[in-house]
Amino acid sequence: MDELEVEAVDSLDPGVTTGTAEYVLYGGKGGVGKTTMAAATALASANEGTATLVVSTDPAHSLSDTLGVDVPARPAQVFDDRPLWAVEIDPDDALSQAGMFGQDGGFAGGMDALLGGTAGDSADDAAMMPGADEAAAMQLLLEYMDDERFDRVVVDTAPTGHTLRLLELPEVLDSMVGRMMQLRERLGGMMDGLKGMFGQGDEDAEQGFGDLDAVKERVERLRAVLTDPARTDFRVVLVPEEMSVMESERLVARLDEYGVPVGTVVVNRVMEPLADVADVPADAFVAPNHEDCAFCARRWEVQQGALARAQELFRGPDVKRVPLLAEEVRGERPLRVVAACLD
Repeated sequence: MDELEVEAVDSLDPGVTTGTAEYVLYGGKGGVGKTTMAAATALASANEGTATLVVSTDPAHSLSDTLGVDVPARPAQVFDDRPLWAVEIDPDDALSQAGMFGQDGGFAGGMDALLGGTAGDSADDAAMMPGADEAAAMQLLLEYMDDERFDRVVVDTAPTGHTLRLLELPEVLDSMVGRMMQLRERLGGMMDGLKGMFGQGDEDAEQGFGDLDAVKERVERLRAVLTDPARTDFRVVLVPEEMSVMESERLVARLDEYGVPVGTVVVNRVMEPLADVADVPADAFVAPNHEDCAFCARRWEVQQGALARAQELFRGPDVKRVPLLAEEVRGERPLRVVAACLD
């Protein structure tokens, strides 16, 4: 940044109001800037003095690069002078910590006891199960959401397909747990038979079934968090191109099916002056020249069509625009500029 840009950024309020939701989740296709938005929101929140955790669930992590600090696989405070914690969830590490919603690495919270201890003996066994890594990541995410150290949790989700699978897991696991609980009720006094079938005693089998209650409670709590607009703001990020708008429309529709409210739509990399959307001097930042640059003018024409389409489709959610900046968004100063656009 040149001197004028630095002065303009420094003049911005370092504690930009970024919403009051306890949980802010950014979703969308890969490469649209979800990590940038999550990092900017979390940094602004911490600058306000709010104890904030920013979480990356995307296997292709870039949160460390965006913040300009090393982000570990467990939550850690990444700045000494403000309450910002960060974590990049590693799927393999998540499996080794939690298994499939268990407490000790076991499959399905005690199901391995019912199956003679043969399931989920290792992280490799758990990883062979479809969706196991996503389930384990979801468990860790829920634990972080419950962590009393944090007043706000900002989540950089995986690309659209992964996000939808994560949202489907509560339904799948809820169905599985419900069926297993029905089985427990049907068995009733026949629990003794499990000892002969699986080599487990009554206490072990009942403990396995008992753990399913905890699984069901976790699933229901996660659903309650994701569907509560007073606590959760799911923000969809897109770029001003027709394909991105169409995919985002499908994502919003799917989220609606799950009862997850979308409060904000962020259109990133718009070729317009930063001063049009943020409180900065008009001459402080390099802006696209639509009059003398034929390429800029053509791209702006394409983007305007996509912007109009996005505005039409997403009339309910608050639509925010983040201009394309001349420099790469890495480190605190450019992130503060992005946060000002999200205000």
